[in-house]
Amino acid sequence: MTLIYKIETKERWEKAKQNGLYEGSKHDQRDGYIHFSSKETLEGTLDKHFKGKTNLLLIAVNAKDLGQALKWEASRGGALFPHLYAPLPTTHILWEKPLQQSENGTHILPIDLQ
Repeated sequence: MTLIYKIETKERWEKAKQNGLYEGSKHDQRDGYIHFSSKETLEGTLDKHFKGKTNLLLIAVNAKDLGQALKWEASRGGALFPHLYAPLPTTHILWEKPLQQSENGTHILPIDLQ
């Protein structure tokens, strides 16, 4: 199983769960796809886009459950990032965990990431 990860605020994620569908952040909607990270790119994504932000969740999805709408594309530094070119049904979520922060504002990832 290949897990991919989405970072979102608790409020936006709760709203998506109520609707049963996550259509992405404003950034995702602007780009035309939902940005995900792999285990290898997750720390860089947190540092670049979420440092110091609070009330965040880390959401895990099995990449294979997303079918052909998921594309792995080169981005930052040539690393491959998973991009979903469709809304995400919340039923595909394997788990969600709150992201804790250290004193310097960096996020602490769960130690059981796959």
